[in-house]
Amino acid sequence: MKTRKVYMDNNATTPLHPQVKEEMIKAMEVFGNPSSLHQFGRAAKAMMQEAREKVASFIGGSPEEIIFTGSGSEANNTVLSILVCHSRECDCSKVGKFRRIITTVIEHPCILETAKCLSDRDIKVSYLSVDQYGKVRIEELEDELKKGPALVSIMTANNEIGTIQDIKQISRLVHQYGSLFHTDAIQAVGKIPVAVNDLEVDFLTLSGHKVYGPKGIGALYVRRGTPFCPLIRGGHQESGRRAGTENTLGIVGFGKAVEMRKEEMPSEHERLLLFKERLKDGLKKNIDHIYFNGHPQDCLANTLNVSFPGAEGEAILLYLDLAGIAVSTGSACASGSLDPSHVLVAIGIPIEYAHGSIRISMGRNTTLEDIDYIIEIMPGIIKRIRNMSTVEVGGKRNG
Repeated sequence: MKTRKVYMDNNATTPLHPQVKEEMIKAMEVFGNPSSLHQFGRAAKAMMQEAREKVASFIGGSPEEIIFTGSGSEANNTVLSILVCHSRECDCSKVGKFRRIITTVIEHPCILETAKCLSDRDIKVSYLSVDQYGKVRIEELEDELKKGPALVSIMTANNEIGTIQDIKQISRLVHQYGSLFHTDAIQAVGKIPVAVNDLEVDFLTLSGHKVYGPKGIGALYVRRGTPFCPLIRGGHQESGRRAGTENTLGIVGFGKAVEMRKEEMPSEHERLLLFKERLKDGLKKNIDHIYFNGHPQDCLANTLNVSFPGAEGEAILLYLDLAGIAVSTGSACASGSLDPSHVLVAIGIPIEYAHGSIRISMGRNTTLEDIDYIIEIMPGIIKRIRNMSTVEVGGKRNG
């Protein structure tokens, strides 16, 4: 019997869109360095600029406000690191008063680890707590803002539980107190409408491989007039804001990917909402003692985080993999850790529930048959794992 292949880990990475692949194959013929002045270089630069315009347009910005980076993590590191730059050649004098970072306990590891590193370099870091759904506590944010100017970094949509923050409200509050605001929108862009001018953000990060584009390419939006310092120096590329020969192929693919997102995202959103409800209903009907994590309404349509007490998340993942179903136990960037998800712990999920959680993240290739296959396979897997467990579920000890 042939095992069905079902990919449900789109928050970790998305498959390359067929039209993106086609565009990148054509672009392989244009090999010039975009910094070269001859016709080969000019051809490469023209392709790159066209892609820049597409990315800018998709988020409602201007092409000159887009900096291409090697990844979303690099873009996030770049923003936070402006606080420790002391070069006379940069706008550092304008950020000298911003010696504080305000972020949340549920950010992506590339934000949390960078903040931790900067705290060892005399940057004060404050971590905001969240409620049971992963929403930022606005009153706590305001209390922190009253302490003085800061660089605030809060993600738009959480990569593990899918909760969406009210970025517009947060941004206005941050600016009211004279601080700078950055949002990691890597999981949001391509899934929900994101418009930088409406949100009034100073910095915004996005990534190619989350929108059916290639890996190894990200982008940073920097609002015109916002203080900025390069993280990578040594070249004039990206208008002197990010040194290194540009990844032309990746940039072209990124541009095509957002072009396709603009076309496909609205209908896909509605379809995935229906799939998500069908999956939730099917799992609830067939499996006792399960818990869904994240906000019930303000949540990405493609993301479902579910806890199965009495069943280890890693065991669930492996049994599902044997059945041809790919899911995650949390963030792909933290998959090497045996610790429970920091996001689930932050929203108050008991440790044993956090250890028994998986993330199902759908995408453009997800079908109704995929959803029904998971509903069919999952009950048997959970029952099998629970029968081997000694953890109490619903007042009864398994095993």
